[in-house]
Amino acid sequence: MAGLFKKVYDWLLRTFWATEMDVTMIGLQNAGKTSLLRVISGGEFTLDSIPTVGFNLKRVQRGHVTLKCWDLGGQPRFRQMWERYCRGVNAIVFIVDIADPRLLPQAKEELHSLMRNETLGGIPLLVLGNKSDLPERLSVDELIDAMDLKSIAGREVSCYGISAKEEMNLDAVLQWLMRFAGK
Repeated sequence: MAGLFKKVYDWLLRTFWATEMDVTMIGLQNAGKTSLLRVISGGEFTLDSIPTVGFNLKRVQRGHVTLKCWDLGGQPRFRQMWERYCRGVNAIVFIVDIADPRLLPQAKEELHSLMRNETLGGIPLLVLGNKSDLPERLSVDELIDAMDLKSIAGREVSCYGISAKEEMNLDAVLQWLMRFAGK
């Protein structure tokens, strides 16, 4: 009986008090953006993900909030379109492969270049260090320093270590994002 009540309650919330929010997921190629989106939308992690060409769009339902997630390709030829897809969103999620420190300077440059765009002023930023299940990885504090996140001003900035593969810390990520629904 409780299960039926919950289903009716959830349906009422979605029908009459639903909130939709736009989230853009960006980062260098091979950081795990598509894998993360697949896992949070209810799918399974796979090792043989195909690189995103252009973008993917998925809707993720959590209670009365629908997250419309744009997963943008991370190859150099797609990076010039990041700013366009980040305009007017509720939150920007920048995903970094914390098991490959060689890419951090490039990731830092791309992130800071994007954050300098006036059109993106005030949009909250969530930096996710993916692949934290691997033994040779950066800690969250090391990622914050390597990406110089403390220098990014004019917006809320947060950083979490996650593993899309092991589904680690994904509930915290979704809770952080849902704080900005309707803003």
